[in-house]
Amino acid sequence: MKFWSAVCLSAVLTVLGATAALAQIPVPPFPQPAGPGMHAPQDVRESALLAMCKQPPPRRSNNGGERRGPAPVPPFPYHVEGIPGVVAAGAQWKIVWAANGNNADGIISLSDGSILMAQNDDSAVVRLYPNGHSETVYTDTDSGGGLAINHRGQIFIAERALMSSIWELAPERRLLADSYDGDSLDCLGGAGIDGPAALDNGGVYFSMGGLLYADPQGHVTRYGTPDVEPNDIVLSHDQKTLYVGSGGKVLAFDVGADGALSNQRMFATIPGGGNDGGGIDADGRVYFTGARPGVDVFSPSGQFLGIIPTPFPVISTAFGGPDGKTLYAVGLNAGRGGLIDEVLAIPMIARGYLGGQ
Repeated sequence: MKFWSAVCLSAVLTVLGATAALAQIPVPPFPQPAGPGMHAPQDVRESALLAMCKQPPPRRSNNGGERRGPAPVPPFPYHVEGIPGVVAAGAQWKIVWAANGNNADGIISLSDGSILMAQNDDSAVVRLYPNGHSETVYTDTDSGGGLAINHRGQIFIAERALMSSIWELAPERRLLADSYDGDSLDCLGGAGIDGPAALDNGGVYFSMGGLLYADPQGHVTRYGTPDVEPNDIVLSHDQKTLYVGSGGKVLAFDVGADGALSNQRMFATIPGGGNDGGGIDADGRVYFTGARPGVDVFSPSGQFLGIIPTPFPVISTAFGGPDGKTLYAVGLNAGRGGLIDEVLAIPMIARGYLGGQ
């Protein structure tokens, strides 16, 4: 669905009311609309694109999980209470990687226990190994901010620059979807593209003003009631249930053989509200971050089991490590004069499901 390639420059200029050549358009008195880390709402070309929408986009919303919403806070004192089968009492988080700015998001694990991190500001993807070594493995991702992997090893990224889109990164690099019902995905509004989760058939669920599914051919379908706007999406390991964090709640859907969703229902409420990154362990327990600094843990039936508190507000989570028993979380440390993304790690009793979260 390569919508953007069909939008010619003359159409954009017409929307802007310009008839002169591109070189004659005045330079806007703010940053140029290009470069790593620029999300669609920051791009001066966005109004021209949105003016071309068949359906005007609704007002942007913040679903309670926007990663840059909380005010800066210092590190919190914390103590981990034991959760049977999940984490031992007194377990400690350790900082294993850090970067200035918005440069770790949407983390996923690979089969060797390493994790991948999307870098919004640098438009890159970094791989962090269990021994602490890191390397950049993908570049030019147009403000990519959320990653997904399926059991076949296909890796996908949600790109947040103007002309929001879902791309496959591996095993081949290709555009999967950038339009819905003949419009750019940007026309859907919302808090921005986020939270991809990948089926083994090559389809991807994601959030963009609602809950969407791009099938393997890139055709996009919307699911859920109008009030559903996810900030992260988690698939069960058998790929029969989809868990959706939305507005401080976790919803569940049944997944059909073709990826179609049905039977929307309440799975759990996140204590303290808010929602962001989610995950799942090998026993089917579901993990979501919320407004409180920590990772909330729910049984496969939706019972709240407890929180794993953290020293900073955290977003994305993933299991990793050589034995799958390390929980990683991206912490937002604003206590040293500017935002720093810090990847935290804690030893777990629970084991993750490597290479398919």
